[in-house]
Amino acid sequence: MTRSVVLGCGSYLPSRILTNADLARKVDTSDEWIVQRTGIRERRIAAPSERTSDLALAAARAALADGQVDPQSIDLIVLATSTPDNTFPATAVSVQAGLGITHGAAFDLQAVCSGFIFALAAADGFLKNGGFKRALVIGAETFSRIIDWSDRATCVLFGDGAGAVVLEAVPQNGTGTDRGILTAHLRSDGRYRDKLFVDGGPSSTGTTGHLRMEGREVFKYAVAMITDVIVDAFAATGYTAADVDWFVPHQANKRIIEGSAQKLGIAPEKIVITVDKHGNTSAASIPLALSVAVKDGRIKSGDLILLEAMGGGFTWGAILMRW
Repeated sequence: MTRSVVLGCGSYLPSRILTNADLARKVDTSDEWIVQRTGIRERRIAAPSERTSDLALAAARAALADGQVDPQSIDLIVLATSTPDNTFPATAVSVQAGLGITHGAAFDLQAVCSGFIFALAAADGFLKNGGFKRALVIGAETFSRIIDWSDRATCVLFGDGAGAVVLEAVPQNGTGTDRGILTAHLRSDGRYRDKLFVDGGPSSTGTTGHLRMEGREVFKYAVAMITDVIVDAFAATGYTAADVDWFVPHQANKRIIEGSAQKLGIAPEKIVITVDKHGNTSAASIPLALSVAVKDGRIKSGDLILLEAMGGGFTWGAILMRW
């Protein structure tokens, strides 16, 4: 069996740090209120001159350097984002050009906060069917551009950033001990689209719009939906929560993360949490968290990694992989 194996992992964060104290000077909120409800203490904000493609390109270069991979060996780029540079072309082609790649395919994928999970699953499919050999999978966002900074319910939650991994198609034994992506499970349910959405778009308002969210409703559904796909991932592989070395969830809310882990029986010490430093970076949050845990030595080759996310749509998904 062909598996999609991670060769390298990298990330990029804008230099500007926006703390809870900074936000408290702009809207009616406080550090205590934000931390208690979300676990977030600070987030990064892209400079006015920084586009999503700039963040994505920096993360891509970091991932390529980490894996000692020649950009010219990449023949597929899948970029997950809800904040593209332009309506079209895809932001992925700007990354492709920035890396000097003139062959292969590059496209964007939009599944909001679940975007990186969906992008990994898509790249995995392309690699396993033999049409491509090496893929660059990126999650990159500049959510600060679609935030209503007068809305205290949402402006405290989100930040900017990018993360990336390099995948390679590698023949394996077809067992659970293989390296690479072992199983992927994706879901969507459009009945809930109005719970978390942006109130603009080319065919509706002709404007970019701002993010709108019914926070309590999203929280109510999150834990059940997340655990649903994780249970499916365990069933597909025969593994259990006890077998997982590291749980790397979408970094939206610390209470959701901890609630999901508790329901699944995943020990707290196995959870990678970066939401306190990054906020919710949507499609970028999982690869950012992966990069942190790889750099600090927690995630090592051979570790069993569980990834999960939920986002607007609703969309949600889980991937079980061996690093």
